Amino acid sequence: MTLDWKNDIEYLELVEDLMYTEDVQSLSAFKQHRYSNRLEHSINVSYRSFLLAKKWNGNLRATARAGLLHDLFHYDWRTEKQAEGSHAYAHPRVALSNAKKLTEISKLEEDIIVKHMFGATVAPPKYKESYIVTLVDKYCACEEVIVPFYQRAKFKASTYFGLANV
Repeated sequence: MTLDWKNDIEYLELVEDLMYTEDVQSLSAFKQHRYSNRLEHSINVSYRSFLLAKKWNGNLRATARAGLLHDLFHYDWRTEKQAEGSHAYAHPRVALSNAKKLTEISKLEEDIIVKHMFGATVAPPKYKESYIVTLVDKYCACEEVIVPFYQRAKFKASTYFGLANV
């Protein structure tokens, strides 16, 4: 699903000072969930979380910005292990540290970034915005794997069975 974040002025006003920085743009060099890169994933999480926060009267600025920065780490987690422990535990802390070098981070944004792996980690989020980003992150991860996998399987089946439309 492609969302039109590039034409959403309200969203862009909240994140454009971050969006086009080298730190954020360089996330495109890292594969994220098999068929996507980390920049695409971060934008998807940020924008979808922003839309939900808007619908549910959340803090739009914190949700959009922390959603964009929630995976701001520059290593391949599949091959590079962190000394702090599991990837689920370590990468939110690395992302928060990197985010703080890029911009001022509020307590709400900090909670969103550090707690976005709730379920794989123990400490629960404190705010609804943190739950929004956490759940959207999981949704996007699933979508980024399942949709391309299904499309490839469908194409292979149609080719194998000689069917025009499977």
